[in-house]
Amino acid sequence: MELIQLRGTDLALAASLVVISALLSQLLSLGLTRGIAWAACRTVVQLLLVGMVLSFVFTHASPWLTSLIVLVMMCLAILEVTVRPRARLLAGGNVWVAAMAVSAATFVTVAFILSTALRPDPWYDPRYVIALVGIVLGAVLNAASICMDSMLSGVRHDQAAIEARLALGDSPRIAFSALIAVSVRRGVLPSINQMSAAGIITLPGIMTGQIIAGMDPLNAVKYQILVMFLLCGASTLASICSAYAILRRVTDDRARLRLDRLTF
Repeated sequence: MELIQLRGTDLALAASLVVISALLSQLLSLGLTRGIAWAACRTVVQLLLVGMVLSFVFTHASPWLTSLIVLVMMCLAILEVTVRPRARLLAGGNVWVAAMAVSAATFVTVAFILSTALRPDPWYDPRYVIALVGIVLGAVLNAASICMDSMLSGVRHDQAAIEARLALGDSPRIAFSALIAVSVRRGVLPSINQMSAAGIITLPGIMTGQIIAGMDPLNAVKYQILVMFLLCGASTLASICSAYAILRRVTDDRARLRLDRLTF
């Protein structure tokens, strides 16, 4: 099966849908016109730059180059996770929590899959490593930011209940158990919904892209199942790391709740 090559005119036709969306926003006074136009321009520029960088990386594959790209991707993900919650931990606490959650979840899940299911040769093959890290970071970013936002806002909302349990002698982990459970659940829920809907309501992007590229549908499904399980594990790890890292930041060695370390 020959892969259909897209031309500039084909992309221009697809862009007409974006133009129509912007025009409808303008006609209906939705206030989305500028946002749609800016997002479309960013999409084109960012993806073209990524395409050129990846072409260079794939041609000159090396462990150092692959590691550099992965490090840059993780740093950008950490930055996104840091700024998304409305509340802020003082003394760079958001950065510390985001860095721990993103790096731990990404490294553990990607290293596990590369050393078990895939085992590329060489191990630093950018076609596998960079692609997997990119997929995982998307799930980790969402899970960690949702969990962090829930924890940081929930601490203030549940202040009385948490302090009451601490006063009764409960450890911080037990006092925060209900809030941690809710926050982790919120972080993992998008991944659960994605797995539940796959194949019945939606055809996931990985599988669709491979089928269009000519891969056998059953092989494409196997890769998609692997990716889905990978994202579920990464989301869970990122959420748990975020929740317990925040727990450590908002309590002290004397098991006291320290809301003075937060700014809303």
